[in-house]
Amino acid sequence: MPGILNIETSTTVCSVALSCDGVVVFNKEDHEGPSHASVLGGFINEAVDMARIKDIPIDAVAVSCGPGSYTGLRIGVSEAKGLCFGWNKPLIAVSTLELMVCHVMFSKMLPENALFCPMIDARRMEVYSAIYNWALEPLKPVSADIIDENSYKELLDTHLVYFFGNGADKCKGKIIHPNARFIDDVVPLASDMLALAERSFRQQKFEDVAYFEPFYLKEFVATTPKNKLF
Repeated sequence: MPGILNIETSTTVCSVALSCDGVVVFNKEDHEGPSHASVLGGFINEAVDMARIKDIPIDAVAVSCGPGSYTGLRIGVSEAKGLCFGWNKPLIAVSTLELMVCHVMFSKMLPENALFCPMIDARRMEVYSAIYNWALEPLKPVSADIIDENSYKELLDTHLVYFFGNGADKCKGKIIHPNARFIDDVVPLASDMLALAERSFRQQKFEDVAYFEPFYLKEFVATTPKNKLF
């Protein structure tokens, strides 16, 4: 099995994990807010030191590719691409929403017919979301959705749907269907990238390091400060 350095920076949580032979051998997380630029390099250095100590070859770098925070994604992807260039290693892109589903699948006992709806906050009543089955097949593709009482009704009428992620909390008062279930405290983490990253490595599904960009889903919109400095 490969040794993979996993990087996740799509939300306010920054995390790095080193995996080998299907096991996470190093994991570091920062939940204190969007300080990715100041902590990510240190986390990576610690992971590389652990790889040296345990004599683990780093065969690839995997990065959470979005959707998510524009700034966070750029920081993580830029760091991952730089490492791949410097080490001459392949780059693996992992869907942020899919890695959140993997966390719930592996950590919860849920019904076989349940569906999974990871949600990432996109401001106001909008979320980045998709709906997956147990085979991780998208029954609703990734999109930016404005949530109201009719959101996802067609699938909710026939399945239990589990909603989770930092966008799910604000939807509890809108999605009140009896088949809706909410799971708290699920955030995308590098330690949950393992299965998806190793699958891509086995399939030799790598990105073009020179041209790869994160999956922003929406264009970045810069705002002008109300109070001018000059």
